[in-house]
Amino acid sequence: MKIQVVESVLKANDAVAHENRRRLDRAGVRCINIMSAPGSGKTTLLEKTIPALLPDIRCAVLVGDLQTTRDAERIGKLDIPVVQINTGRGCHLDATQVTSGIAALDLRGIGFLFIENVGNMVCPAGFDLGEHARAALLSVPEGDDKVAKYPTLFQPADIILLTKVDLIGVLEYCMDRVREDLSHVNTRAPLIEFSSKTGQGMEQWLSWLRSQKR
Repeated sequence: MKIQVVESVLKANDAVAHENRRRLDRAGVRCINIMSAPGSGKTTLLEKTIPALLPDIRCAVLVGDLQTTRDAERIGKLDIPVVQINTGRGCHLDATQVTSGIAALDLRGIGFLFIENVGNMVCPAGFDLGEHARAALLSVPEGDDKVAKYPTLFQPADIILLTKVDLIGVLEYCMDRVREDLSHVNTRAPLIEFSSKTGQGMEQWLSWLRSQKR
């Protein structure tokens, strides 16, 4: 019985996600779901990315957190449409919450809708939100064993960003271990070594994003 309940919940979520995607398609909006552990740099990534896409591509952001509007306030300083979704005790966003977030946005002229999902390496990966692509972030301070320990985050990813790579030398991070683990989990998604501090990997990331608009 419990399995049937879980299945029905996921099917209902998928149906709403399908409608979200159709609505975004009709508006010409490409949606990227950004997932990672807390503190891996999702907000900073958006703070660097959105100005680099302007003025050619306008963006909007849905920010998911358990509490506060702190990340949304940071993104809001970029003078773009931002909607905060607080989940309370929820460990991820679901498609219905995203529907409400989309309804609060004027999608006219928007090229990308970024969803900054709740910081969690497990739960968000199981829920389709209506996105067109998934970006998974892994930060150097988290350790080089996380791909093997949390494969469900990285398996469905369309692109993987290893963030804070400027700390690799300081933390004795083993890139070979990460690449080896990814070879067993996801060989489809490009891996970009990224640093918001130095700008490393930014052009690769922007190039991938622009390719999603074609």
